[in-house]
Amino acid sequence: MSHTQDKSSALGQGVVIFVYLAVLTILEYFVAVTFSAVSILVVVAVIKLALVMYYYMHIYKLNEESDSDTHSYSYKTGSNRLGLWLFLLSDAFVFAGLLTVRINLLGLTRPHLNQLLGLGVTAILLISSFFMNRGETLMANGDKKGFINNAIITFVLGLGFLLGVVAVEWPTAASEGLTPGSGAAGAVFYMMTGMHAFHVFTGLIFLLVVINNARKDVYSAEKHWGIEAAAVYWHFVDLVWIIFYPALYLIGKLLA
Repeated sequence: MSHTQDKSSALGQGVVIFVYLAVLTILEYFVAVTFSAVSILVVVAVIKLALVMYYYMHIYKLNEESDSDTHSYSYKTGSNRLGLWLFLLSDAFVFAGLLTVRINLLGLTRPHLNQLLGLGVTAILLISSFFMNRGETLMANGDKKGFINNAIITFVLGLGFLLGVVAVEWPTAASEGLTPGSGAAGAVFYMMTGMHAFHVFTGLIFLLVVINNARKDVYSAEKHWGIEAAAVYWHFVDLVWIIFYPALYLIGKLLA
């Protein structure tokens, strides 16, 4: 499947990619609870990463030619796009470090966590990425109202994910003895989910900014870099969770 530009095709493509992601998420959950095959879980996660990066984060846009005029919007957007991706790359090293710590300290074991809750918050975040992609596509086609509506849905879902982790998952884990001071598993769990939750929180602020700007008619079909940046950042947050979810909830045997 190649990336598309016209409105109907782009919206349809967003739906197809979301279906792929949903099916793959269900598959990895099924594999984890039945076979515990680490290799399959890793392959599924990599496929999901590729789908999000290419179709939702539009990494192919880095190769788009821009205007040679350094004062043009096209040139500035190209430069900003490269800068954003470099920032995300540097940020990815932070999460990679946390993942390395998890692997070194826990190996092929994992903390005892609520599986259905983990799957639930993961589903919420994936759905939020779908609506963010839809909103960005609509704005690229001049539909300001459509963008605002979908961005608000994204915000609500993102807030739901954040509360699900911080206000539900953390107390639930703590009540079962998994605390930041209970050992390596607790430290790893709260550090990984805490760092990710902080990025979700900043993503929510980013969403509020672009929603407010859209209401003020700051963006148009031709000029909406702020929305693209917010979308790419939001999908990056989703991207990180695509790795963290199986690393924390699915891979390895339960710790005694």
